[in-house]
Amino acid sequence: MDKELIDPTLVTEEDIAYMRRAMELARSAEEIDEVPVGAIVVRDGRIIAEAYNTRETSKCATHHAEILAIEEACRALGGWRLIGATLYVTMEPCPMCAGAIINARLPRIVYGTKDIRFGAFGSLIDLAAVPLNHKPVVVGGVLGDECREMLTQYFKKKR
Repeated sequence: MDKELIDPTLVTEEDIAYMRRAMELARSAEEIDEVPVGAIVVRDGRIIAEAYNTRETSKCATHHAEILAIEEACRALGGWRLIGATLYVTMEPCPMCAGAIINARLPRIVYGTKDIRFGAFGSLIDLAAVPLNHKPVVVGGVLGDECREMLTQYFKKKR
């Protein structure tokens, strides 16, 4: 486990396996020169959506991995409420993605590494602490060192 893990008692072996899949998706993003962030939505023990960043490729500011995975999950389930699902993402969601997570009523978020510049679940701000009508359980730091290293190496290559 990672030293930035929010609550290690909330992490399961399944969480680690699903985060590994999100990391594979992040590598797919990197292969097309996108920031390597991957996300999956899981419900009832099965992956119902998966995505990775395509902001540069699509030329669209909202094409973060989380947003794309949430959209796919909504289509798969036939509704906007993702009750009973968990979102796994390799990097802490930004405010836009955190807002989508809250609006989709996702009950649980598991992320890899913190995002000290834009993180909206505790690093920069904490939208889960705002008195909104939905508060997801947020678990951070799952395979965080590996997720952080992938991002660090990507940006080193870019410089």
